[in-house]
Amino acid sequence: MTTTLAPGAALRLLASSRPLSWVNTAYPFALGYLAGGGGVDAVLAVGTLFFLFPYNLLMYGVNDVFDHESDLRNPRKGGVEGIVLDPGLHRTMLWVAGLVCVPFVLALLAVGNPWSSLALVVVLAAVVGYSAPRVRLKERPVLDSLTSSVHFVGPALVGLLMADGGIGRTALVVLAAFLAWGMASHALGAVQDVLADRSAGIGSVATALGARWTVRGAIALYLVAGALLVTLPGPLRLTALLVLPYALSAWPLRSLPDAESPRAHAAWRRFLVLNLLAGAALTIGLLIAALPGSGR
Repeated sequence: MTTTLAPGAALRLLASSRPLSWVNTAYPFALGYLAGGGGVDAVLAVGTLFFLFPYNLLMYGVNDVFDHESDLRNPRKGGVEGIVLDPGLHRTMLWVAGLVCVPFVLALLAVGNPWSSLALVVVLAAVVGYSAPRVRLKERPVLDSLTSSVHFVGPALVGLLMADGGIGRTALVVLAAFLAWGMASHALGAVQDVLADRSAGIGSVATALGARWTVRGAIALYLVAGALLVTLPGPLRLTALLVLPYALSAWPLRSLPDAESPRAHAAWRRFLVLNLLAGAALTIGLLIAALPGSGR
């Protein structure tokens, strides 16, 4: 591997990390750490930076390397939803993704505790095992959705554990709801790739269950997430409202035939927008709740 990267190659690696999705992993860590009692300190900065870029480079970069054949057949690849990584960059990607993560991981292990360290190792194993040959968790129906959800719930769990605040009932409910939401979102995203994945011989929850039943399962999981959030105390139960737009967005596709599965792409595009809106609404709500005189 060369010691330097040409600007064009560096930009390709950067694009492979899905910059639009960086916030989806950095935000859960920061929120988990602060909610667990952590402060605005070096741990928050290092953890947030790690889950912002290096983590996503590892997660999506490894995926782009080992999903190359499927990506070539996937018409939605080539923009914000993922690129087709040149084969000549595959080896470089694996090296760069690993090396960029090392200092951050070592720092988090050094300042963490046994439980946060264990969670971090498990999350990283899930990230690599999702796409890596032989393990290929992404080709094991249902387990693929579970593992994908761990990619996003994991940072929140690591943040909570690093704050040493303990995990009570409220945190458990939120994590469980987040896990259900993540599984639903992965399954819905897999529907649009049914034809491309089958053409490349790649399995998924959607290729196994079919578009129709995968969408229905995703809707059910969104509703499960909402039902869990309704059990939270006080104003926190209002967060259940945030999952309703996701379920409503998927509802028109509940009878989608496999042959028309690419139509699910529109729902996935709405999903990307909903993430930004839901994240903004959650942030505003938490800031209001933290204001003096809010009743906390």
